[in-house]
Amino acid sequence: MDRSAATAVSRWTQALAEADGLCAVRLTPGVDPCELALELRGKGHRASPNHVFSGQPLFFGGPASRPFPAEPVPFRPGRERSPVAVGLLDTGVAAHPWWERSEWYGELGKEAADASEGGQAGHGTFIAGLLLRRAPGVTIRAARVLDGEGVGDEAGIVRALYRMRAAGREVHVLNLSFGGHTFDDQPPPMLADALGAMPAAVAVACAGNTAADRPFWPAALPSVIGVGALDPGEERRAPFSAHGPWVDAWARGEWLASSFPGFGGYATWSGTSFATALVAGAVAELAREMPAREAAGQILAGDRQIPDLGVVVPAIL
Repeated sequence: MDRSAATAVSRWTQALAEADGLCAVRLTPGVDPCELALELRGKGHRASPNHVFSGQPLFFGGPASRPFPAEPVPFRPGRERSPVAVGLLDTGVAAHPWWERSEWYGELGKEAADASEGGQAGHGTFIAGLLLRRAPGVTIRAARVLDGEGVGDEAGIVRALYRMRAAGREVHVLNLSFGGHTFDDQPPPMLADALGAMPAAVAVACAGNTAADRPFWPAALPSVIGVGALDPGEERRAPFSAHGPWVDAWARGEWLASSFPGFGGYATWSGTSFATALVAGAVAELAREMPAREAAGQILAGDRQIPDLGVVVPAIL
C-alpha cells in the first residue's frame, strides 16, 4: 500500500516495513486482507493484498509441464553490442557458455543467480537464451523475483522494479514471464504504479497457462503487451494458453529450445513464458533503430493476424 494508508490500518497492524518504494503491513490474525484493501481503496488509498505470482511453464497434464533434455542449440552472438537493455525479472540467470564472458553477466551479483533447486529452476536462464537468440548483443539486467518453484509475490516484484529504476541504468524492454489473478479481477494497483513509473520501458508479460480468458496480471494491464502461446507451426493457439481481448500478441510457445543450467546446457520447454521472451526479443531487436515504444507499435501492427487471436510475432531464432 502507499504510505498514506499506514495510519488508517494501524489498529490492525502487527508489523510494518517500508522499503524500496513500498509500505508492507503484516496484519493481526483474523483480518481479511481483501476486505481491508477494498475499504482502503474506498477511502482513496492505493492498497492491495500481496498477490502471489508464478512463472508460466506449468500446466498439469499438458506439454507445458517441465523442461526436457535437448541437443546443443546453435548460437550466433551479434557482431556488435546492441544499445538496448532488457530487464529480466525471473528466477535469475545461471552461468552458460553463451554469455559467460559478457559484460552484463559479469556485473550480476549473487542475488541475480538462477535458483538452484525446484521445478522452475532454470526458467530465467532459459528465457535469457531466447532473448539473446532473438536480439543478439542486448544487455540483460536480471533480478530474481521468483524462487525455484517459480513463485513470487507482488511486493517482491514492485521492489525489484523500484531498485531497477533507482539504479539509474536505462532499461528499454521488460520481460515479465510470470503473473496471476487478483482477488477481484481488477488491476493490481501497486504493480501498475511500479510499471507506470518506468514509462520509457516496454513491458511484455505472459498471458498465462490457464487455458481461460480470465484476466491474468500484469499481462492484462493496458500499458503491458500481453503474450499468448501458439503451437510449433504458429497456426493455432497452444491448448494451455490463456486468451481474450486483453492478449495483444501471439508467438510460438510449444517445444522451444534454449539454454538451461542442467541437461548438459540445453533444454526444450513450453509455456506462455517463453512466447513472451520471443516478443520481448523482437521489440528489443527493432529498438536498435528506434525508441522502444515505437518499435513495440510496429510489432503490434504486424501484417499477419490469426482470426479471433491477433497479431503473430514470428519466432526468428
